[in-house]
Parts: sequence; C-alpha cells; structure tokens
Amino acid sequence: METDRSAAAVANRDRIIEAATRLLAEQGREAVSTRAVSAAAGVQAPTIYRLFGDKQGLLDAVATHGFARHLGEKTALAPTDDPVEDLRTGWNLNLEFGLANPALYTLMYAEPRPGEPSPAAVTALGILTAYVRRIAEAGRLRVDVSRATQLIHATGGGTTLALIATPPDQRDLTVSHLAREAVLAAITTEAPATGTPATGTPAATAHGPAAPAVAAPGPATAATTLRALLPRTDVLTPGEQALLTELLDRISKAG
Repeated sequence: METDRSAAAVANRDRIIEAATRLLAEQGREAVSTRAVSAAAGVQAPTIYRLFGDKQGLLDAVATHGFARHLGEKTALAPTDDPVEDLRTGWNLNLEFGLANPALYTLMYAEPRPGEPSPAAVTALGILTAYVRRIAEAGRLRVDVSRATQLIHATGGGTTLALIATPPDQRDLTVSHLAREAVLAAITTEAPATGTPATGTPAATAHGPAAPAVAAPGPATAATTLRALLPRTDVLTPGEQALLTELLDRISKAG
C-alpha cells in the first residue's frame, strides 16, 4: 500500500511539472498559477502544495527539470584536451538553451533571490565552476577560480537575457561572441586566437572576432594553478594544506 502511494505521488509530481512546463513555454510565467496547473495536470490544488510546498517550490522544480533535461541532451559532449575551447562550447550551449527556452531561462536567472539562488542556478554554477577549474589545472587561468566563474556567469547570463529580450529579427549573435572572447582574454593566459597575421593583429576565429593577446603568466597564474591542483596531493597535514590554500588565494586575488 505504501509503495502504491509513493508511486502515485511520483506520477502526480511528474504530471504537475510537465503541465507547468507547458504553460510556462506557451503562455509565460504569469500563466503558471496553481489553478491553471492543477487543471492542466488533472489534480487538486492541495496536491501541488503537498508536493511542492508553494508556487515558488513548483517553479523551482520546473526550472530544475528543464535544465536537467537540457543537460541530458548534451551528455555526448565529452571534455577535450583544450579546456578553454570546452568553455567556449559551454558558453554557446548556454546561449542556445536560453534562446530556445526563453521563459525557462528567464525563470532561472532573471528573478534572483538575494542570497538564495534557485536549485537550477546552483547546478548550472557548479557545472561552470568545473569548466573553469579545468582551465586553472591546465595553468591557463589568470585569476582565481571563484572570480573567473562569477565573471563568466554574470557576463554570459546577462548577454543571453539581453538577446532574449531583443526581437528575433534584430538579434546580433556576434554580441555574444564578442562578450565571450573578451571574458576569455581577461581570465586566461593565452589569447583565444590561434594565429596572428603579418600585421601583428590577432586573427579572427570561427568563434568570432579574436580578443587581443594577454600578458604572460605571472605569480597569480601560478598560484591559481597550484590552488586548483592542491586537492590531488596528500603529503600535507590538514593545517599545512589550509595555510597553503590561504596563501595561494591571497597571491591569486592580489594578481
């Protein structure tokens, strides 16, 4: 009997999320009311409150479900030997996801709750942090992982939201390319461009206009790299590792 009730709850939850997702995509956030969702899912309104707590809980579940489905579609994209190029790919996928799912993307990122990001946003930030950490481990990150992640998150999300708000026939996707390359030039030790013409100006790439070359690596880059690789060693005591982490963070942030 208990198993039957659990299965029914899961089925109801799935129907409710699917119904809310359809309403969000077809009519926008304002259409996702408790009354409309319960009618579309064929359940009573109290069922929604019992399963999700309140409307915000339902919206969080919708955002998390949509983002998880998006991730599932991209699992074939295995990491390459070039973590910077992988970050480019991730940026492009984020843009594609936003333009294909404007209401869902806006729900995830355009209604922040101070100090309390949505579960979907937390998941997305964790994935972005992993991209950035790989760049640090490769010795190509000029700033600390946290700062680089926040910069990419703010710039990429803001650019995507701005393009979502622009009428489709007026969108200039090179804006996203320019923003991406500018961020990469600011946080990585190598220019995104792969070639330099005779004039000395960095060559454009298939990803859009190239950013100018950046300065050679320095102490901050070395500290950032060692900080990212530190968890791989076990020769330090907990106290030594904590002290070294503090010192490396200080050098990295000062740079």
